[in-house]
Amino acid sequence: MPKIQDRHPIVVTGAAGALGAAVVCHLATRGHQVIAIDRPEAGDALSAVAREAPGVVPFELDATSPETWSPVLERIATDFGPLGGAVLVAGGYRGGKRLFEPEADAHWRAMLEMNLESARVALQMLLAPMVAAGHGSVVVIGSRAATRPWESAGAAAYAASKAAVVALVQAVAAEVLDAGVRINAVLPSTIDTAQNRRSMPNADASRWVSPASLCEVVTFLLSDGARDISGALVPVYGRVGV
Repeated sequence: MPKIQDRHPIVVTGAAGALGAAVVCHLATRGHQVIAIDRPEAGDALSAVAREAPGVVPFELDATSPETWSPVLERIATDFGPLGGAVLVAGGYRGGKRLFEPEADAHWRAMLEMNLESARVALQMLLAPMVAAGHGSVVVIGSRAATRPWESAGAAAYAASKAAVVALVQAVAAEVLDAGVRINAVLPSTIDTAQNRRSMPNADASRWVSPASLCEVVTFLLSDGARDISGALVPVYGRVGV
């Protein structure tokens, strides 16, 4: 298996969620030092994730607040050394309202905060030490909705926020490429999680993306095997079609 920057820690945001927990466990069981990050209100779930995987170090912080990032990054650098990579999973989904309906205002603000702002702040804080060290790889979890927004009727805020995320990824990837840092995004369709199965009980979940499959793609993009890939938007659609 291609190696991820040997002995350097990997940060995973949104680590208490279904996909974040899968990424944390996938990396940790393959011998990587994982720093698992999620918001304070997810503290119990975050601790449970850390107990499931060897050597995982949990940190509670608000991913949209630069002030909470700084002491955590200082602690990581002191205890574990320069960052090797990061997986930005933090985000969320809200849909069910058309843009012109009054309730859509709250959805719009929530989606921009949960998806775009969390990615922006995390990139801002994580890239500085990576650029200083001259290495690093970041994988951002986007969405198929970012490039196929017409499939998101009733969830325009979600599609717009994810489209902004992938634009951010490609622009910032160009900014740090010469510094030896890579940024890529994966664009999954529906991920096969317990929550998605509950919310869509009549869907054919066998056509969805398995967390294990998505973790393999993420791990490759973090690794030296993907050293010549940056600014890519990788479709991970399962069997829903292209």
